[in-house]
Amino acid sequence: MLSIVSDSYIRLIPTNPDWQPTHEAAAAAVAYVASLFSGPDDAVEEVEYEFYDRVTLIDAGENTSQITCSRCGRDIGLDWLGDLVRGNGSLSFDHLDVTVPCCNAVVPLNILHYDWPIGFARFEVSAMNPTRAQYELETEEVARVADLLGHAVAQILAHY
Repeated sequence: MLSIVSDSYIRLIPTNPDWQPTHEAAAAAVAYVASLFSGPDDAVEEVEYEFYDRVTLIDAGENTSQITCSRCGRDIGLDWLGDLVRGNGSLSFDHLDVTVPCCNAVVPLNILHYDWPIGFARFEVSAMNPTRAQYELETEEVARVADLLGHAVAQILAHY
């Protein structure tokens, strides 16, 4: 019998795609996030941070099912984003401005509307397979991560 294993992540990224914290701030944020899963019924497989050389797509995996153009309001197929990433050769981008297929407008990737939040960043903190009563971080917890890093952050819930 084939067993299919899936993974869930809480991913925290700076709201400015180019911004990166110090390594000390990144380590403090990881320690804080790990502490949020230290109760008797809470667990997390791994909490880590990663710095990227270029702005990188921080996706929501299977959670994302729809993209809508911020310019004309029409749907853009997920295949379009997949083709863009494949054509780019990686999840990293030199610039986020793209021509959208719906209205041929030039729009930054980070202002398109995604049904589940995704983002673009040069840094992330991620918690793999977190479990607790409330899966996502609360507003106050996200604010604490932002304080530790020294910059506002967005939360992305991913499932693969």
